[in-house]
Amino acid sequence: MPHLSMEYSANLDGLVDFQVLARVVQESILSTGLFELGAVRVRALRSEAYAIADLLPENAFIDMSFRIGHGRSAAEKKQAGEAIFAAVRTHLAKLFETPHFMLSLEVREIDPALSWKMNAIHPRIRGQK
Repeated sequence: MPHLSMEYSANLDGLVDFQVLARVVQESILSTGLFELGAVRVRALRSEAYAIADLLPENAFIDMSFRIGHGRSAAEKKQAGEAIFAAVRTHLAKLFETPHFMLSLEVREIDPALSWKMNAIHPRIRGQK
């Protein structure tokens, strides 16, 4: 159950193709070998209202939250986080050429006792193997 949500400042419209970035993130998640294809979800959420640092209009952010199911070691969680962050950092390298961009990622493990799921995609994809 890997879910990655990217919340981003609206001033990144036109500077970042979030559909392409979502695919970059999906590839990085799958490249770890820790997650099943049928469970991966990546989404970008545009933030209209924000106040960043010294309030310069050029200031921008992408805040990523990666929620994963229980059962991976601390080393595996770190490996996944590092793979995702490196892929996104590389993809967005041009944004770091200015002093106005912030990128963050947090990995969170979901408590299995407080999580309910139903996935009709798993059987379809697993049946292809």
